[in-house]
Amino acid sequence: MKKIAIFASGNGSNFQAIADAVKEGQLHADICLVVSDKRDAYVLQRALAERIDTFCFSPKDYNNKEEYEKDILTRLRQSGVDFIVLAGYMRLIGPTLLREFPGSIVNIHPSLLPAFPGKDAIGQAFAAKVKKTGVTVHYVDEGMDTGPIIAQSSVPILENDTEDALQQRIQASEHNLYPLVLEQLFTKNQHIQVEG
Repeated sequence: MKKIAIFASGNGSNFQAIADAVKEGQLHADICLVVSDKRDAYVLQRALAERIDTFCFSPKDYNNKEEYEKDILTRLRQSGVDFIVLAGYMRLIGPTLLREFPGSIVNIHPSLLPAFPGKDAIGQAFAAKVKKTGVTVHYVDEGMDTGPIIAQSSVPILENDTEDALQQRIQASEHNLYPLVLEQLFTKNQHIQVEG
């Protein structure tokens, strides 16, 4: 069974979807650690409620990314983690972690990459007046949302839509897609394509 760490910076709704999928037997993984770069992130309370260990750090307490990633790496090794799942983690992963976990870091992004990478992807799509956007699960590399795509699911942008309504539908799609893709990766170790 994969021992995973979930990295998140905010509310942690994708963490919760993954934790629920584990509890329901839909995802065969052991969530060993939650890592956050924000001390007030709600994901930490969610992890506490699930009795999952946490590691919280403040980047400003370090001289650079390498320093705090070395601390993260120490905690990951102590927990026996062999796969990293980014779920709303708002920092680029640096060489320290990329070298240690080659091909074993994935991210979920709220757009159909390569369209609308980076921050506020939902706002970007809404402003661009495209007819659809969606969700992408991809491997993480040194770039911003540039790693190889594993799976995507599209979400239509409706006439008279609001950004809030679109965000809710995208999050619902994320919560369905991410556990499914992780289970495929962990049990069959293959690329899958999900559309719709």
